[in-house]
Amino acid sequence: MKITSPAFENNDMIPSEYTCDGSDFSPPLVISEVPQKTQILAIIMDDPDAPMGTFTHWLVWNIPPQKTQFAKGEKIPFLQGKTSFGAQSYGGPCPPGGTHRYFFKLYALDLVLNLKAGSSKADLEKAMIGHILAEAHLIGKYSRR
Repeated sequence: MKITSPAFENNDMIPSEYTCDGSDFSPPLVISEVPQKTQILAIIMDDPDAPMGTFTHWLVWNIPPQKTQFAKGEKIPFLQGKTSFGAQSYGGPCPPGGTHRYFFKLYALDLVLNLKAGSSKADLEKAMIGHILAEAHLIGKYSRR
């Protein structure tokens, strides 16, 4: 399984339009090679370099496995969890200093998750235990000027 973006290469810099310094749009994403028995997909975007510990920027789940891409700033009709910003939506990179890494983690799961919108990253990760068929990562970096 793969997750890529036409906006930036893996381990490359995320353009500012996808950050708090720009329009804060979610970046376009392309999903491919999803395992056949996948029931749903989930995405977790986080920043492990945040000074107070890993900062969660986006949580989305119960994405149909037929979904092969997300457009720039696409309105998300799928369930979203509560980020470290306190919102149930994408929150772009906004590091207080230095260059941070942002992990877009894609999971293929063998069941539909019974989680309410606004659930936490911990709730999502717990619900996925034992149900992950495959996972893929896309890493983008960002540094504020």
